[in-house]
Amino acid sequence: MSNIYQITGEYQNLVRILTENEGELTPEIEQALAINKDELQAKGINYGFVIKNIDAEIDIIDSEIKRLQGLKKVRTNAIERLKTTLQSAMELYEIQELKTPIIKINFRKSESTEFSNVADIPEDYITIKMERIPNKVAIKDAIKQGIEVPGAFIQTNYNLQIK
Repeated sequence: MSNIYQITGEYQNLVRILTENEGELTPEIEQALAINKDELQAKGINYGFVIKNIDAEIDIIDSEIKRLQGLKKVRTNAIERLKTTLQSAMELYEIQELKTPIIKINFRKSESTEFSNVADIPEDYITIKMERIPNKVAIKDAIKQGIEVPGAFIQTNYNLQIK
């Protein structure tokens, strides 16, 4: 593989300018990159070196993205395990809140509409997309207004929040 030292200073500068312009060609860059028949051999080889170097940079960037995504996944999993452990302990000891001047950990009450049998939901409460999906907002509103919606109920949840 070629390295940056094999590219003439002119092309190194053009690559720098092209990168700074986020790949956009200005008329000046376009003119500098123009190839006439007499220059085809020399410019063609220099273009090849530039392309190989940019391609190598892309491979490095792709590797770094994969590495960072792996680090993110590990940390996300760690957070979920810690939250689950903390939530289980707080529920076991019936503690609703842990609070210091720096951090507050408590349960936030939320509601979600759940379904015991989606097939029993009346058509008035069904939103048609590509598949048959119950309209949770309409069903929740109806249940709160005292309307019985077969196959649906409101469940109260407690979600751990850390501020």
